Amino acid sequence: MNATPFSALNLHADLLNNLATLGYARMTPIQAQSLPPILAGQDVIAQGKTGSGKTAAFGLGLLQRLDVKRYRVQSLVLCPTRELVDQVAKEIRRLGRGIHNIKVLTLCGGMPFGPQVGSLEHGAHIIVGTPGRIEDHLGRGTLKLEAVHTLVLDEADRMLDMGFQEVLDRIIEQLPKPRQTLLFSATFPDQIQAIAQRIMNRPAMVKVASTHDNLSIEQHFYKVSDGKQRLTALRLLLQQFRPESALVFCNTKKETQAVADQLCSAGFSALALHGDLEQRDRDQTLIRFANRSVSVLVATDVAARGLDIDALDAVINYHIAHDTESHLHRIGRTGRAGSTGIACSLYSDKESHRVAQLDAGIDPILDSEPLPPLDLLDKPPLKPAMATLQIDGGKKQKIRPGDILGALTGEQGITGQQVGKIHLADNWAFVAVSRNALKPALKKLTEGKLKGRSFRVRLIGD
Repeated sequence: MNATPFSALNLHADLLNNLATLGYARMTPIQAQSLPPILAGQDVIAQGKTGSGKTAAFGLGLLQRLDVKRYRVQSLVLCPTRELVDQVAKEIRRLGRGIHNIKVLTLCGGMPFGPQVGSLEHGAHIIVGTPGRIEDHLGRGTLKLEAVHTLVLDEADRMLDMGFQEVLDRIIEQLPKPRQTLLFSATFPDQIQAIAQRIMNRPAMVKVASTHDNLSIEQHFYKVSDGKQRLTALRLLLQQFRPESALVFCNTKKETQAVADQLCSAGFSALALHGDLEQRDRDQTLIRFANRSVSVLVATDVAARGLDIDALDAVINYHIAHDTESHLHRIGRTGRAGSTGIACSLYSDKESHRVAQLDAGIDPILDSEPLPPLDLLDKPPLKPAMATLQIDGGKKQKIRPGDILGALTGEQGITGQQVGKIHLADNWAFVAVSRNALKPALKKLTEGKLKGRSFRVRLIGD
C-alpha cells in the first residue's frame, strides 16, 4: 500500500502538480490508508508516529475541500505546541502553494495578541493553533468558526497529556455539528477513545503497522536464592535494561515501601504505591510516574488497579503473582506503545510451583536465565528525563494549561517540546519539564505571572 502513487487519488490538478514538484510521488502507509476516507468526507482516526507523513494526509484533505473564493475560516487544526503549529502551517502552505490567494494563519500562546487580531480581521481560510489561544480568541469574539467544515486534532494524545481536554470540549462546542473531524494520535489511550465517541461520526480507523509487534512481550525469568539476592537482582535488571519507565510488583504493602526505599538509597529514582498512602500522596506519586519524572514505581496489585499509564518500558515481578491471571495482567501493562515490552520475573525455590503454572509460552523454570554481571552495579542509575514543578494555583485561580504552557514558552523561555504533561487540580498544578530545561523553566514560572498573579513554584522530589 505504501507504493501507491498520489496520482491514484481524485485530487485537484493543481495539488497533484505541486506534489510532483515537491518530489512527493508515492504515499506513505498512513497517507495511503487515511487519504481515501478523508477525501470521501468521512471522519477518520489515524494512529501513527511522528514522521509518518500524517501532516500531508490531513493537509491535502483540507486543501481539496477549500473554497478559496470564500474568505472565511473553513478548517481548524489544533496542535499541542507552538513548534508543531509552525511546522504544520508551513507544510500546509507548501502543499497548497499551487492555489492562489490561500491564507493559512497561526494562533499560538506566548505570542502577542494584537497582531493576531489584526490578521484575523483580514480573513483566513485555515487556522492552525494551540487550544489555549484559540479559546482566548473565541472568548473575545475575534475568531468565528461558524463556517468551519473540517476539524483536525493533531497529536491528540499529547494535547490530553497536557491537560487540554476541557479546553478542547469548549472549542468543539462552538463548531458546526455537520463537519468532518480528523483525529491523529501516536497512541490510542482510553481518553482518546472517549473523546472520539463524543465528537466523531462513525470514524474510519487507520493504524499504521509499527516496526515492532504491539502485542509482543519479551519474558525473562531469573532464579534467586534469598531476599538479599532478590534486591540485588532487581538493581541489576534495572541497570541492564535501563527502562525510562518501569513498574515493579510486590505482593505486600510492607515489601513495596521497603523495596522503593532501598532503590532510592542505591541512587535510583523510585516511589512506592500502596494502600497506606494518603490520597494526596497517591495522586502526586501517580502524576510523577506518569509524567516520567520518576523512573520506577513499586506497587502492589491492588494499588496498581486502574493505573492508566501507557508506554511502560518494563514490568518486573519482584515476587511471582499468586495466580496466572494476575501475572498476565501485570505483564500486559508493558508493550502497549508500539514496541516490544519487557517483563522480568524473579523467583525462589519456594515459588517454583507458581512459576510452573504460568501461561508464559515458554518453560520459565527450564529457560531461566543467569543474572546480569555484578559490575553493572558500578554504573550510575538512569536519571529520569523529566522533572516535576508544582504551582500553588489551579482551576479555582482560573489557571488553564495554556497559561502554563504560554508562560514557559514565552520570550526567552523553553521550547514546547521541553514541556511534558500538565495536571490541574482546584488549587494546584503540576507541570513536567525536561530536566535539562529545569532552571530556565523554574525561573520563568517564578519570576513571571499567571493570570496577572505570582504563584509559588517549587521542584517536587529531587
